[in-house]
Amino acid sequence: MTSERVLEIFKEITRIPRESGHEEPMTEYLCNWAKDHNLPYKRDEIGNVCITKPASKGKENAPTVVLQAHQDMVCEKLSGCNHDFLKDPIHYEIEDGWMIAKETTLGADDGIGVAACLALMESDKPMGQVESIFTISEETGMDGANAMQPGFFTGKILINLDSEDEGQLFIGCAGGENSHAYFSYTTEPRREGWTRVHLKIDGGIGGHSGDDINKHRANTVQILAKFLKDEIPHGLQLFIFSGGGKSNAIARECEAYIAVPDVDATKTRFEAYGKKIKKEYAKDDPDLQFVVDKSFQNEKAIDSHTAHQVIECVADCPHGVVRMSPDIKGLVQTSTNLAAVSMKNPGEIRVVTSQRSSVVDELDDIVMKVSDHFRAAGAMVDNFSKYPGWNPNLNSPILAKCVESYKRLFNQDPLVLAIHAGLECGLFLEKFPDLDMISFGPTLRGVHAPGEKLELASMDKFVELLDDVVCNL
Repeated sequence: MTSERVLEIFKEITRIPRESGHEEPMTEYLCNWAKDHNLPYKRDEIGNVCITKPASKGKENAPTVVLQAHQDMVCEKLSGCNHDFLKDPIHYEIEDGWMIAKETTLGADDGIGVAACLALMESDKPMGQVESIFTISEETGMDGANAMQPGFFTGKILINLDSEDEGQLFIGCAGGENSHAYFSYTTEPRREGWTRVHLKIDGGIGGHSGDDINKHRANTVQILAKFLKDEIPHGLQLFIFSGGGKSNAIARECEAYIAVPDVDATKTRFEAYGKKIKKEYAKDDPDLQFVVDKSFQNEKAIDSHTAHQVIECVADCPHGVVRMSPDIKGLVQTSTNLAAVSMKNPGEIRVVTSQRSSVVDELDDIVMKVSDHFRAAGAMVDNFSKYPGWNPNLNSPILAKCVESYKRLFNQDPLVLAIHAGLECGLFLEKFPDLDMISFGPTLRGVHAPGEKLELASMDKFVELLDDVVCNL
């Protein structure tokens, strides 16, 4: 197996639509790949796939190793980008040593893990039996791992290929839960003499709500809500409030359609507010844009009572790091992400949040705190897609093997860490309690946001480590 071959397969995968919940083309690709390589495979009712490579001659007594990656990808794009994730291939470029998708997500999370599994299974190197597991809808609730039935795979050693920093071995992750808050509203006519105006904030970096939540990133939904809250005393009717996207991504853009009694004064205050925010984020989120125009025709506004409740609730919603780990330097222990606000259904405003923690009680506490915050404002709240964390095991045999291999191959020690992002390992451990697990991967940046990129130089070491560990168990 070579990094060049892994990249060749990944380039094939970039042409396959695989948005969470719409992985059918990817599932079909995997099944056909197994048929073409004469390898046994099975597919369960939900769409998980297991491909088995039998042990090489002389390696029959080696332990079976399970390689695991997820089929789906987060589908985010810049405003104005016409990419259709349900049919268009990902457009990428090679630039300064990185493979990058500039207007969309790249899907290296976790397409590169899938490609590495396939490249290893087509390798001629002697190895024990390998079972490659490809789950569906990891990004939207870990549905595949959650629905997997006992016996779908047999190995007791699992290598998860869904991490994003070469040289780091992960042995633990956070658990999480999503929350949706729903506000019902009636409508009222636009007030006579008031002017309609469109406010928009975009250009944010966004990012992964686990890996990037402790970075100084602008949350455009909350930033706009705070401006609208300050505008209420000046007179404001809200027509549309929309921004953000996926629950596991930091909001990069947001817009509001409002009517006000003095549009010039509102514009002046918005531009001044924009200058202040841009100065605050000049170093870490430098491309924020604050735009004002008057081009919309809506005549019916959200009733003022509900509009004010929504604005104030979103403006004051908990967002960001709740607590850092007292035991592991630099690791976020508990966080919450104010992800999105939308008005897709008539008479309803939906606010999306996601909570994470490596401590069960703290996860329950932050979910309750966010839920109570919205309920106090009159919203109905639905909490769902809860998944467990993965507690580190420093005595793990596969950890010892990976550390030994890394030191021998590269003459340096790897970092052994836990991660604040969610991995499917926690769910696997619940269902298969005898598993010994580890997670590693090449270096990715900007996952869950347009501009996601893969560092090509990191691929050689990632592939060499995986190959060495699997072939020498």
